Amino acid sequence: MKYILVGTNRPQSNSRKIAEAIQKIYDHLDEKVEILDLKDFPFHELKGELYGKVLPENVMEWMRKINESEGLIVVVPEYNGSMPGALKYFIDFWSYPESFEHRPICMVGLGGMFGGLRPVEHLQQIFGYRNSFVFPDRVFMQNVWKIINAQGEITEKISMDLLMAQAKGFQAFCRALHTEKLDSYHLSLTRNKK
Repeated sequence: MKYILVGTNRPQSNSRKIAEAIQKIYDHLDEKVEILDLKDFPFHELKGELYGKVLPENVMEWMRKINESEGLIVVVPEYNGSMPGALKYFIDFWSYPESFEHRPICMVGLGGMFGGLRPVEHLQQIFGYRNSFVFPDRVFMQNVWKIINAQGEITEKISMDLLMAQAKGFQAFCRALHTEKLDSYHLSLTRNKK
């Protein structure tokens, strides 16, 4: 299963609204995807002394979903020229190499004038460094608060077209990696044989 990661822990965020719109696009493409919203993540369970150690069970439930995902769609808003600290803190507890290596990653940036370009680029650095497969067709949603109506729907056609094209492309990208046994699933099989 693919997961859409809402990259902020802000309640009722625009990122969540965009994630729900993306989920509907995947439904339209006959694929069920689940939303992981950081507002629901048990951050209070994470303590500095847990880096690299066994994590509490309710945290591990999230980590298992990351580690078993066939692809992640990260919806990230721009906070102060980068990604929200909550997202980076969450990522810092992921296990290496299981959470990252050969995992297909797709990104949607939200922001003002630059449409979340900077947090997406920062995430590309992290995922590239950790050997994930970053899907190159990113979507940057400028002035996101102006293109979402009161019902949380995206009103701008070009944004919807870009999200649809990205979803179709990401499905093909993940399928190709899986077919050729290059994805994280097949890497884990190889790793477990050693």
